[in-house]
Amino acid sequence: MSQWRRTAFIRALCSLVLLVSFSSLAAKPPAIAAAANVKFALDEIVTNFTASTGLPLRVSYGSSGNFVAQIQHGAPFEMLLSADEFYVQQLHKAGKTDSDGTIYAIGKLALVAPKNSSLVLDAELNGLQQQLTDGKISRFVIANPAHAPYGERARSLLQAKGLWPQLESKIIMGENVSQAAQFALSGSAQGGIVALSLASSEQFRKMGNYIEIPQSLYEPINQRMVMMPNAGATTQQFYQYMQTQAAKDVLLNYGFGFPQRANSSAFMQVEN
Repeated sequence: MSQWRRTAFIRALCSLVLLVSFSSLAAKPPAIAAAANVKFALDEIVTNFTASTGLPLRVSYGSSGNFVAQIQHGAPFEMLLSADEFYVQQLHKAGKTDSDGTIYAIGKLALVAPKNSSLVLDAELNGLQQQLTDGKISRFVIANPAHAPYGERARSLLQAKGLWPQLESKIIMGENVSQAAQFALSGSAQGGIVALSLASSEQFRKMGNYIEIPQSLYEPINQRMVMMPNAGATTQQFYQYMQTQAAKDVLLNYGFGFPQRANSSAFMQVEN
């Protein structure tokens, strides 16, 4: 083979490799970051979305604070479904998003205990207080308040109830609220405070019991979602799908609520 033909062959081969690489990248589903507490509901919503549109998504679950740190350092997520508003607003103030997004659900807290626990579950946490007084609580679980909104709300609730001084040394922290729920219901702790959406799921109901904590006892958990500037057509379509009645019905089934008055025109279209 002549030098010219060899060079032409190598160039053609390189072009083919690049074409295949670019095609693979183009076909890769968009990356979505979502708070751990919405996993079971969002898995169902994503399945329904893909079934109706043929468009797949890649969803990663974790703590909202950790995702924000990753996005600020260049992680290629196209959309964030946070467990509260603070982290989305933080991204917007940092110039990482073009808008401050919209509320897609309101989260709720639940007191949980494994089936072998003696903890009496009551909405006002009186049973927990009595168990602490009797010295029967050695481990209690919440998500890490430093970067998990449900952990922050749980700690604030325990502080407001005057239980934190007794509990602080007994606290086990999950990296996110999903891990906290696993810890709380594994049998190695007497109980914990986690997301109602997880506690009420079929997976966790097999492991323990729960009771919803009245929303009047803690600050609202307004879960906000936002798209990144790099969001493609599929992500934009999914963002709109999250505001449809079909998506809301799934969220309702997992214990989420919704604001009485929407804070964005997009959400108002769903409510009306």
